[in-house]
Amino acid sequence: MSAVGVLATRAPRPEVVLGWVAAAGTVLSVYVVVVLGGGLLIGRLDSPHLGLSVLATAVVASIVEPVRNLAERRAARRFSRSDRTPYEVLAEFSHEMTRSDSGERAPAVMARMLASGTGVAWAQVWVLVDGRLTLMATYPPDVEGDQKPPPLYGSDSDEGIRTVTVSHARRPLGVLRVRERAGRPMTPVEDRLLGGLAAQAGMVLQSAQLRAELAVRLEELTARELELRHIRDELVTTQDLERRRLERDIHDGAQQQLVALAINLKVAKALIVTDPVRTTDVLREQRHAVTDAVRTLRIISGGAAPETLTQRGFAPALVVATAANPVPVRVTVPEMSRLDPDVEATLYFCALEAVQNATKHADASRIDVRLREEAGRLVLTVDDDGIGIDPGAGNVGQGRGLANMRERVASVGGDVQVRRSAGGTTVVADIPAAAPAPVEAT
Repeated sequence: MSAVGVLATRAPRPEVVLGWVAAAGTVLSVYVVVVLGGGLLIGRLDSPHLGLSVLATAVVASIVEPVRNLAERRAARRFSRSDRTPYEVLAEFSHEMTRSDSGERAPAVMARMLASGTGVAWAQVWVLVDGRLTLMATYPPDVEGDQKPPPLYGSDSDEGIRTVTVSHARRPLGVLRVRERAGRPMTPVEDRLLGGLAAQAGMVLQSAQLRAELAVRLEELTARELELRHIRDELVTTQDLERRRLERDIHDGAQQQLVALAINLKVAKALIVTDPVRTTDVLREQRHAVTDAVRTLRIISGGAAPETLTQRGFAPALVVATAANPVPVRVTVPEMSRLDPDVEATLYFCALEAVQNATKHADASRIDVRLREEAGRLVLTVDDDGIGIDPGAGNVGQGRGLANMRERVASVGGDVQVRRSAGGTTVVADIPAAAPAPVEAT
């Protein structure tokens, strides 16, 4: 680790001066007591005794520094300064960082110790996040410090602010920043404390940097999720509108053509006996009406069914559609002729919806799709070995999937049942083998 800082030379603070005054007084007192007092006792006042001088020097050397430190700490308390040495602050910082809950609050702990250890007006911890310095902590928290990002290197433009760059493995991670109190500049000892904390802060700020960058990524992913959710809602709304448009188009277009066709065919049936010539003309007209109705239906329903389904049938289309499903899908269908297109489409979309529900909600490891024919009816079963769903829960947790299946199957005269067991869930669709005949208009 390394720390780069700009530390200016300032006038000595009162407690420092008092500490040296106390040291000087101690030296003078020791000299008076040992040299002069000792000389008086041995009756030698004309010149200092060498032994007493050596003794006085030894005593001064052993006590002068503790006395100076003690006097400086007491003076610091008197002037509302921290009475802890930089070594004590650094030791406490190291101890705090070993606690299991220190990760998220590390910048706040660092700012607090920096402010309390140096007696400054406030201390800040800035971390480099995505190439920009971001304020992570200020102490005291209720103090409104300078919110403008400091320079990563060099001194701050404000003379009363000190900044130190924190680096790790020669890579800058952030900045420690303090504001000196008015008329109370930092001492060289407190400068050393600032540099010492910066030297120990590399790994701490690296962890804070990673946390901050992960928070940024999480925020971006959350925003992306909301955007995708909005897009999905728009797609659902668009699909619903398209379905309603399709219903309207069928009702107002093809249905009217087909109703007219049915009526004209009744007319032709009635004319067969009474007016064969007219019957031929009517039937010829209906041939064109049928062509127009088929064309209208193709335009309305264009693209509604996948090409594989229309060309190859139910089983091949379902196999292709579920080939990339996260949960393996096994399709078992006996040999049978092609089904009515409406029935085939209903079976296909119903099976696909059940497979998708099992994949999304059942936490299954396998899905089996089987189709069999019984007494002119087709029975489609889709079962899985997952956690199952509650058939009595309606659409809760299942969206519109189950309701869509029931609506689609009911449209061709069938029914859907959901059976839940300890081994999973089985969806059963029972529908006629042929689509029901259209209702004859009267």
